[in-house]
Formats: sequence, C-alpha cells, structure tokens
Amino acid sequence: MAVDSVTSRKLSKMPTTSLIGSSNKNLAVTFACALVVFDSILVFLIIARVPYTKIDWDAYMAQVTGFLEGERDYSNLKGDTGPLVYPAGFLYVYSAIQYVTGGEVHPAQVLFGALYIVNLAIVLFIYLKANVLPWWALSLLCLSKRVHSIFVLRLFNDCVAMTLLHAALATVLCQRWYLGLIIFSLAVSIKMNVLLYAPPLLLLMLKAMDISGTIVALGGAAIVQILFGLPFLISYPVEYISRAFNLGRVFIHFWSVNFKFVPEPVFVSKPFAISLLVIHLGLLAAFAHKKWCKHEGGLLKLLHSVYVATLSCFPLKQLCAYGSTSKTLTAEHIITTMFVGNFIGIVCARSLHYQFYSWYFFSLPYLLWKTPFPTLMRLALFVVVECCWNIYPSNCYSSAVLLCIHLVILWGLWIAPPEYPYVDDKSSEKKET
Repeated sequence: MAVDSVTSRKLSKMPTTSLIGSSNKNLAVTFACALVVFDSILVFLIIARVPYTKIDWDAYMAQVTGFLEGERDYSNLKGDTGPLVYPAGFLYVYSAIQYVTGGEVHPAQVLFGALYIVNLAIVLFIYLKANVLPWWALSLLCLSKRVHSIFVLRLFNDCVAMTLLHAALATVLCQRWYLGLIIFSLAVSIKMNVLLYAPPLLLLMLKAMDISGTIVALGGAAIVQILFGLPFLISYPVEYISRAFNLGRVFIHFWSVNFKFVPEPVFVSKPFAISLLVIHLGLLAAFAHKKWCKHEGGLLKLLHSVYVATLSCFPLKQLCAYGSTSKTLTAEHIITTMFVGNFIGIVCARSLHYQFYSWYFFSLPYLLWKTPFPTLMRLALFVVVECCWNIYPSNCYSSAVLLCIHLVILWGLWIAPPEYPYVDDKSSEKKET
C-alpha cells in the first residue's frame, strides 16, 4: 500500500499533462476572465444575427402550460414533440422561464445566453481548481459551434441540467459535499442524464466521508426528488415515475449521432441495449478498481473498508449521527473521476442526440489532457469530435468516426497514470457543519 502511494504521487507529478505551473496561475486566471468577456460578446452576436431554430421550445411551453393549469397526470402533459419525459424540476424551472420571458423566444435566448456565460464561468473555475491544462488550452471551451447553438439557438433543458451539474461539482471541490448533493439532485430533477455522474460521485463520497455522512448526503438528495415530485406522487404516482424516470426509452434511429452505422433493427433491439449496459457497468467497475481506487488497493478493498466502518457505527444512534468529511480529496481526483465516469456513459449510450453534446463537451479538453497523448494529437481529436457533431444529419461514416474517437480517448484515459487522491496536509481538512 505504501509503495502504491509513493508511486501514485510520483506518477501524478510526471510532466505528461502540461500542468499549469504556479507561476502561470495568475496568467491562467486572467486568461479565463478574458474568455468570459470574449464569449459574452460572441453570444450577443449569435443572438442578434443568427436565426433561432425552432425545435422543442413550443413543446416545453405547452407542457408547462398544462402544469400551470392544474394538470397533475404526467400522461396528459404533452407538446407537439410528444409527452413529457422529464422529472418535475423541469416544470418548475421552465414555468419560471415562461413567467420571466412571457413564453417569447427572444427574451428566452437572452436568458439562456446569460446561462451559458454562468456555466462557462463555473467550468473555468473547475478547470483552474484542477490545474491540469495549460492556460491557452482553456480557449477550447469557447470554440464549439454546436454547444453555442444548443444554448442560445435551441434553448434545450440540457443546458439548465448541465449548468446545475457543474455547479454541484464546483461545490464539491470546495468540500461542501452536502450542498453539492442537493444541487446535484436539482440537476437530476431537470434531466436524468445527470445520473451518469452518480456512480463516480457515490464512489468519491465513500472515499471522502464516513458512512453516516454519506447517508445524510444521499438522504438530502432524495428529499429534493420527493419534494419536487410530491404533487404528482400524491395524485398519479405510477404515471409520474414511469414517464419521468423511464430508463427503457427507445430513441429514433435517425437522430442518433453515435450509432447511425448500426442497422435500425439492431439499434432498437433489447439485446443491443442490454449489451451496452453490461459494457457500461463493466467499464465503470474496471476504472473504479484499477484507476480510481488504486491507492486504496482496488474497489473491493475500498468496499470492504466501508463495510467494516459501517459495522463499527452501530448502535443505530451512532450510525444516524450527523456525519463529517473524514478525508480531503484532491480537486484533480474528484474532477477526473466525475468526468471519466460520465464519459464512459457517453461512450456506451445507445443514442446521442445533438443536444447531448452538452453532456460532455465541457469535460472534453480536460479528458484529452489527462491522456498521455501528444498535444497535437489532443487538438486533432478535439477538432474531429467537434466536426462529427456538426454534420447534419449524421451518417454511417460520421457516427463510426465519432465512436472510434471516443474509444481512442477512453483508451488514453485507461493507460494514463492515476493521480494521488488525497490532500496530504491534514490541517487543510475541513469538517463540514
């Protein structure tokens, strides 16, 4: 164990990721602020000059209108693109947006433009905490044509969900685990894709918190879901749960960006879905055992230590005591685990629609710089991914290329040395109250 600890520390200091040196920290912060200003101007120009693309906004407003008129049966909340399939938080957020904008597109675009800038600022804060990219590479976060379109030309709820997810991650980086879990649950209440982050987040909680603290944090997240869904759970619980948390949805083959090369009969089949799920769980287990828990001796040893700690928490009064953060995880370890865990879900997703690019784009530069690839290769991979997402409609070739690039990045993450997970300075550990 001691050898692994020393090895991990040495590996984490290897110059394979072009780390921002402490002398360049001020430069990175200044450059990040400049990027926010630059992108604010760009967003303004996009709203002013690029025509709005009508996709889901009218459907959102129709679903919200039904909710505001008193409908509580989820099966009756519909729009021109189909029935409502998002958890209840979506209705509350878009009801507020409808109230502020009057349901009009242009003020909504301005609101989503501001949301984009807030999200960018949060993501830049996360990157600066991680200290992994060279300062100039932060500019990649502002260079996606597709992501700008998703936020200010299409007004998807994915934008709200991912902004909340990034806010939750930033909160966790500040060692505010309980508040972070509440914000995370808010993100889940907007769209279920955020649950791709749940397995790595749970693993980090088990490493950073005692068992009672983990229970309290998960309980707080569960309460958020119950409170938001309460009007529907009381009146039509089956309709709400089956539609808002439907894990078995079959997406239309035409809109798939990643598996368009798969024949449609195979694409919609249950064996294909089950196979991807098995691969997803297998990859999560492999990364957890060999990468994320390497310092602890592997996933099984970590789970065994949690089991032993749970037994030691009895009697029940002690188990239910308000928990605290027992260990401080490094920002790099938290971000790597969260971003890689989500990316595994992206690789194994049966269907990625165009708005789903927002699920992982903001983590893409970080993931690329965590690989041991040369900088030119990282930039090339970034450009090819962006090109694949800007081909409309997707075709067999673009989807096959995208999948191959995803697998190359995943392989690079697998062969990269794991970072040392814990902050050594015990005096820096903070007890959350």
